[in-house]
Amino acid sequence: MAEAEPRYDVVVIGAGPGGYPAAIRAAQRGAKVAVIEKEKVGGTCLNWGCIPTKTLLASTELVAHAREAGSFGVKIEGITPDWTAIMERKQTVTDTLVRGILSLLKANKVELIAGTASLTPGKKVLVKGAEGDSTLEADRVIIATGSEPAELPTFDFSKPVVMTSTDALALQSVPKSLIIVGSGVIGSEFASIFSTMGTQIVMIELMDRMLPTEDSRVSKQMKSTFRKQGIEIKTETTVKEVLEYRDDGIKVEISSGDVLEAEKLLVSIGRRFNSGGLGLEDLGVELDERGRILVNDRMETNVGGIYAIGDVVGGIMLAHVATFEGLVAAENATGGSSTMDYSVVPACIFTTPEIGSVGLNTDRAAEQGIEVNVSRFSFGALGKAIAMGEDRGFVQLVIDAGTDKVLGAQIMGPHASDLIHEVTVAMKLGATAEDIATTIHAHPSLPEAIMEAAEAAHGKAIHVAPRGK
Repeated sequence: MAEAEPRYDVVVIGAGPGGYPAAIRAAQRGAKVAVIEKEKVGGTCLNWGCIPTKTLLASTELVAHAREAGSFGVKIEGITPDWTAIMERKQTVTDTLVRGILSLLKANKVELIAGTASLTPGKKVLVKGAEGDSTLEADRVIIATGSEPAELPTFDFSKPVVMTSTDALALQSVPKSLIIVGSGVIGSEFASIFSTMGTQIVMIELMDRMLPTEDSRVSKQMKSTFRKQGIEIKTETTVKEVLEYRDDGIKVEISSGDVLEAEKLLVSIGRRFNSGGLGLEDLGVELDERGRILVNDRMETNVGGIYAIGDVVGGIMLAHVATFEGLVAAENATGGSSTMDYSVVPACIFTTPEIGSVGLNTDRAAEQGIEVNVSRFSFGALGKAIAMGEDRGFVQLVIDAGTDKVLGAQIMGPHASDLIHEVTVAMKLGATAEDIATTIHAHPSLPEAIMEAAEAAHGKAIHVAPRGK
């Protein structure tokens, strides 16, 4: 008699920042759950993205602060970054967090199955693992297969001198020179890391400004900051042709006709959806022309019982968005009723200085024909920021001209990734600029900059000189 196939209420494919929370939430709601992962739990974010880059940035920022110690009255001599030790620490951090996720899955009685999954008719999931194939029966399936770095046909990625972001996180030594193709979030973060380590960097950007999805003021000021750090940025430019691959470098011709050479070249132009090989076409699951899985606000595909979340559904491709999508899908897959709300989603860029944003910026407000008041406050006028020696940047609030409600914010400066959440909560609650301005903020503190920007919206800022005086 054949052995019965294991049956689960919910099977999650992928244990990244969307998949493993979905599995845990489904288990919390009483479901029997399995999660299938072909590589490491935590996915790209934990192993080859968010956490590794932030760990490297923590080290390089410490190097930068040590070099500036003299201006704080502290003498530090012989500052010597140890790239090998920095990379070892990065791995220790990711390994610690991976163990934490494994413990959480075990504590919630979620079965972790190693292998590559695909869907077959009859609500069955085929798993190909190192020890052979197995088939699971599932009442509901949540697809959380994520994305991977996009590649350009211009470059031969089999050459060691050409890197994706994943490759860059495995470098055994710091390159003396680096060409970065793309000046978005990923490219800019790597520029901050390697510039501090002494790498000579040229960034190539197709659009007319770096960080093209950010507010134009943020892009302009970050470009100025990068240039002061010695990073060269070429906008409205593409790599026309690779002239030479060498063991120790690469030579390219760019669209202006100039020739650039560097030890390494990093391609950071976005990501592509991991929807292939899942058997979705055979089941009739709808995808768009780029391979994005189409879902509704309940994270349901057009096929009953199949959900999809995270990068593979496109939209706002951020780890924290994937997490919330996973929670929504898990609740709906276990008899609940939940929908995704994308109206207030913070985003952070961990450059130096950091960037935090939420809601509308001035460019999008203009595109949508929304009349807004824009109010700013500079960290150069904030006591805490000056005391910290981090007085670059500003807070910008985008405020509805008719209702005074805060529609968005952009923060560039110290701890922007933390500060943006005050505005995020305010927006979620429908707060006005007046509400923020009349909320007492501790002094001296960085959040005072948000209060001052809100006060300035009504001409009440104490630390902003009146115009024309």
